[in-house]
Amino acid sequence: MPDGQLTLASASDIRRQLLETAGLRPTIRPARIDEAAIRDALLAEDAHPRDVADALAEFKARKVAEAGLTLGCDQVLALKTEVFEKPESREMAKEQLSRLSGQTHHLYSAAVIYDGTEPAWRHVGVARMTMHVLTAAEIDAYLDLAWPEVASSVGAYQAESIGARLFSRMDGDWFSVLGLPLLDICSFLRLRGWSFT
Repeated sequence: MPDGQLTLASASDIRRQLLETAGLRPTIRPARIDEAAIRDALLAEDAHPRDVADALAEFKARKVAEAGLTLGCDQVLALKTEVFEKPESREMAKEQLSRLSGQTHHLYSAAVIYDGTEPAWRHVGVARMTMHVLTAAEIDAYLDLAWPEVASSVGAYQAESIGARLFSRMDGDWFSVLGLPLLDICSFLRLRGWSFT
């Protein structure tokens, strides 16, 4: 399959970079959907966080799907059954980090691929993230360095950079931690005869 027929329905720089590093050259077409409304409706029906991530990824792929393959992605952070949102303020970031302190939470990184206007493949990668017990002073010192860059990350951390020091353990695929189950996507594309460059 020739290059240029994969559309990424996301404006995420890290997802684009991961795909490009793997030899893919996606066309970027961010999907405009009301993520909060969809998430809230699903959670009101007691949907599992994994299913919320999967549904959001599918909504994004379907929104921009046309010819070729379209990849929709989403990541949900869940502490037990509670789903976190991106922090809107430093105070909200501090509150999220305080609640995650000493706890193990899950990251659900969903990917859905549409072939034309029909779903062709889906996968949800799961990572278990265990955070050190953090004092209020440690959280403040971290946010002095990391804010506002971490405002774009649920949980107010970026595990690929300074946020790594917050964790005692990470279990699961590293790419899923970053928000894209890359190995599984590449395996699917390889089965489809995709040409990696």
